[in-house]
Amino acid sequence: MGRDRDLDLLRTALSTTPSLTIVEGEAGIGKSRLVREVAADPALSWMLVLIGQCEQLHEPFPLGPVLDALRQAAPAIRPEALGAVTGALAPLMPELAHLLPPPPPPVAEPGAARHQVFRAVAELLEHLGPVALVIEDAHWADGGTLDLLRFLAFHQPPNLAVLLTARAESGPLPVGEAFARAPAGPATMLRPAPLDAAEVRELARQVLGVDLSARVAEELREKTGGIPFVLEEVLRTLLERLPESLELLDGLTVPTALREVVLQRLSVLDPLAREIVGVASVLSRRVDVELLAAVAERSTREVVGAIASAQAVGLLQDEDDRPQFRHALAQQVVYESLPATSRRWLHQRATAAISARPGPVPSARLAYHSKRAGNTTEFVHYAEQAADLAATNGDDSAAARFLLEVVESGRVPLAVRVRLAGKLGRVAVDGLAHAEAVPILTRLLEVGSLAPAVRGELRFALGRMLRQQGLARAGFDQIRMSLPDLQDRPALAARALAVLAVPEIAVGAHVDAHAAWGEQAEEAARLSGDAAVHLAVRIARTSLLLEQGDPGAWRAIDEVRNGAALASNPREHTRACLNWAQGALHVGHVHRADALIAEAKRVAARADYVRVAGVIDLVSLATDFFAGRWATIAERVDAFVDEPTEFGGAVVDARLLQAALLASTGSAVEAARALRGVINDAEDVGVVWPLVAARTTLARLLLVVDDPAAAHEQATLALDLVRAKGLWAWAGEPVQCIVEARAALGGPASALPLMDELETGVTGADAPSARAALLVCRAIMAEDDGVEAERMLEEALSIVQHAGARVAEARIAERLGTFLLERGDDRGSALLASALAVFGELGARRDFSRVSRRMREHGIAIPSRWRGGRRALGVELSEREREVVDLAAAGLTNKEIATELFLSMRTVESHMSKALRKLGARSRRDLAEALQEPLAPTGTSPAAARA
Repeated sequence: MGRDRDLDLLRTALSTTPSLTIVEGEAGIGKSRLVREVAADPALSWMLVLIGQCEQLHEPFPLGPVLDALRQAAPAIRPEALGAVTGALAPLMPELAHLLPPPPPPVAEPGAARHQVFRAVAELLEHLGPVALVIEDAHWADGGTLDLLRFLAFHQPPNLAVLLTARAESGPLPVGEAFARAPAGPATMLRPAPLDAAEVRELARQVLGVDLSARVAEELREKTGGIPFVLEEVLRTLLERLPESLELLDGLTVPTALREVVLQRLSVLDPLAREIVGVASVLSRRVDVELLAAVAERSTREVVGAIASAQAVGLLQDEDDRPQFRHALAQQVVYESLPATSRRWLHQRATAAISARPGPVPSARLAYHSKRAGNTTEFVHYAEQAADLAATNGDDSAAARFLLEVVESGRVPLAVRVRLAGKLGRVAVDGLAHAEAVPILTRLLEVGSLAPAVRGELRFALGRMLRQQGLARAGFDQIRMSLPDLQDRPALAARALAVLAVPEIAVGAHVDAHAAWGEQAEEAARLSGDAAVHLAVRIARTSLLLEQGDPGAWRAIDEVRNGAALASNPREHTRACLNWAQGALHVGHVHRADALIAEAKRVAARADYVRVAGVIDLVSLATDFFAGRWATIAERVDAFVDEPTEFGGAVVDARLLQAALLASTGSAVEAARALRGVINDAEDVGVVWPLVAARTTLARLLLVVDDPAAAHEQATLALDLVRAKGLWAWAGEPVQCIVEARAALGGPASALPLMDELETGVTGADAPSARAALLVCRAIMAEDDGVEAERMLEEALSIVQHAGARVAEARIAERLGTFLLERGDDRGSALLASALAVFGELGARRDFSRVSRRMREHGIAIPSRWRGGRRALGVELSEREREVVDLAAAGLTNKEIATELFLSMRTVESHMSKALRKLGARSRRDLAEALQEPLAPTGTSPAAARA
């Protein structure tokens, strides 16, 4: 993992003989793995690779790793070609004696005997060449091996590559000078780097079998230093846990193998250095020399000397000119090696030393040390102080973490925990500490002695967190239950009522109830006298007006947008724009949603309000979907689903968008499955808007694949939800799907009462989607009156064009163009061509196929190329035949095609046979050549075509 460049360099070094190479790095960086990969590389199969391993022994056997390597060469030795000098190795390697010449006569001078052995090794290696001699862990090599390596550096056979691996923390190799001055050229130095976050993530995916989020991968990289050995050991301990959040990595048990490595490095330090490194592990991963000296009660000189010793053995390293532990787990091992009483005493000393320093009080560090020193009173004081400071600076996430530590601590008195739980409830919503705070608040709410005002505040906070986790019904119920306890706290009551006034959060509540909660919120805000509360209520009430299609909604929204109160509160400003943008999309105002999203991005960027970045991305994606900006939308939606925002409530909306895209551009079977999954999840949590939209989208898909009965069922269920909610501004698409389904089933007249009901609900409303859908429905019923039907379709087209709903515009243009052509009006040709261009650009292949068929039916030439799919095949193929061959060319079997297109096997076989004959293809294998990849046509907009 992450070693492609290193492998290329090493492969080149070994294959270019003679060569000397040193792979240097800390323990666990992957030196040996790199060697094994190269040794097994088929590209080097022409070279013999011999590997010897140095051992950490008090009295290593002279030349042991070299002789071990040479023993591996027995099958490659040709005795008849060996020179006499190689016999000097026979006494050292009895198992190869039968392949070597007789030993030469003994010599009295030890130096001469050693030289004789060195010459023998060099000659045997030359005989075996091309050969790579690999000596692993050369930092442990015995003197004889080091001398031999120096000899080889200056007497290197031309077909020999020498490769050494060594630990960087052990200091420079004694052979370094010889390797630098070798006649063949200086040694190639290779230093493998730690893995980066992307490589850590990929390695984790391979080991765990799941995809971790980028944030978890970054935390893993930080905790392990990106060292492959450390990372692999940690991942093995996580196999049973499979972390889904950063918090699950806290308190990670250090793997045994890693612990032994760290403790071994610690053991080689002298007692003073061990003591100072132990104190450093109590303070921080990064070493503050002055503070360390104060807590350890040692001189700066002693501390600096201990740091140098720890760096020499690889426990510490320099980063940004400051020493620090190599990785967080090394610090943890050293810390855990200290006796518990010593740790508590050192934390107490750290608290005293830090608090005595001049300047601002570092309350976060003091909270950490006082907690571990066992001083509960100081811990609560500093943790609350740190939380207040974080909240003041806008860091709600940090504030929530500090308060969570206190509230979940069993050592803190209940009264204090309850008091701080109120603060936790306020910051945890924005701090995204939902998963941790929810069970804590739930347990505290079970305490029978809570005062009503406290219970109401905790219940309101719990409800908000449940909502943001995506548990709409549970959150809605908790907030509604909080109201009786908040009667004496009007500011909180107003905020709770404002949340209840939002209509999309729960199935079952009628819009009249939402409006009543909004009025009560207004009164509570007035009683509170709190301007911020009043602003929150106004945002909620204007959002409700927008969802209702109230004609005065935008005027009321603009009053809030242009007011000083919103301008002075960028967080509220950002959230307001997001709420209004979502409401605008619900009723069909795409242009307005675009403007609001742009405003939300600007305000959030100026305020550095990163918490809502995920929600901004999601609403931007939804806006791009309705606006017909699909160039990169699929990849962006997939990335959002794979890396969801911390707001669990956004996940269902993201999956809805993913399924809606699939319904237009991908597999119908997969799209239907995805939409049903969204429906099931939305029903489980009780959130109404994604449920309405998912059922409507499924109904539209079922109409396209010729299943009007099932489409009618889904659209009726969606309309039932809208009726129960009382928001007729949402009802346009469900009603239109019902009308189209009944028309396909032969009974469109039965939908007249339904259309009257929709018209009553949206008369005078500012709801482009519903108004356009009503006009389309009326046009379907008025087809015998050509003038009136044309007028209504023209008006519907104008409405969605003005609203910026490009996808809806293309569909209405298709309907109007077809209507005109069926009455002999050639104006319809341009409308169909414009719709075809839009669907081609979007890659909406089913819509494209449908329009292509209509154009062929009316003898209109179809562009030969388009973006997003295969070319239109002209008049030879029917729509179904074209769909069948497209899927066959993509590799689907006839059975899979039948499932995908909701056809019988016999029908697919018939279409395939006809299509092959028309295309002049003899078999399915010929389809790839018969079909061509597309380019984009230039096309006019439906509005221009109509003009």
